[in-house]
Amino acid sequence: MAKSIEKQVVFEIKKVVPEMAGLLGQFFEGNTGELHFHPHPLTIDEAARICAYQGPDIYTVALTQSEILAYGMLRGWEEGYAIPSLGILISSDARGTGLAQLIMQYLHYSARLRGASKIRLSVYPSNVKAVSLYRRIGYRFDSTGKNGQLIGIFEFPNTL
Repeated sequence: MAKSIEKQVVFEIKKVVPEMAGLLGQFFEGNTGELHFHPHPLTIDEAARICAYQGPDIYTVALTQSEILAYGMLRGWEEGYAIPSLGILISSDARGTGLAQLIMQYLHYSARLRGASKIRLSVYPSNVKAVSLYRRIGYRFDSTGKNGQLIGIFEFPNTL
C-alpha cells in the first residue's frame, strides 16, 4: 500500500522587494473589486512603486511559493505621524483561515519595535467580519472618519 504524502506548502510573511512587483500587481488586479480596501490604487504601477519603496513605512505580503495571499501595510511615518495607519487586504481564497489576524500580529510587532504606542485603522461598519476581528484583537472604535468609516485605535501595553 502506497504512503500518502501531503503537499508541502511554504508560507512566509515578508517585506516587499522590487522582485515582487509583478506578483503584487497580479494580486492587486485580482482584488480591484474589493470595495472595503482603497488606501491607494490597486494597480501594477502602484505595486511597482510600493515594492521599490525605501522609506520608513512598512509594506508586507503573506505568500506561498507562487502567490500572494495577503497584503499589509503600516504607513504614516513618512508623513510625520507618530501613530501609523494599518491596512490589510486578504485574498478571497484565504479569508476565514486566520491569516488576517496573523498578518496583523506581524504588523503590530513591527510597529512596536519601531516605538509606536498605538496603531489606527479605518473600516466600514458594513464590513462586519473585519470589525469583529479588529474588536477581538483589541481595537476600540470611538469615532467616525470620512465616508462613514469607523476609526479604530489599538494601544500597546506599556511593556514590549
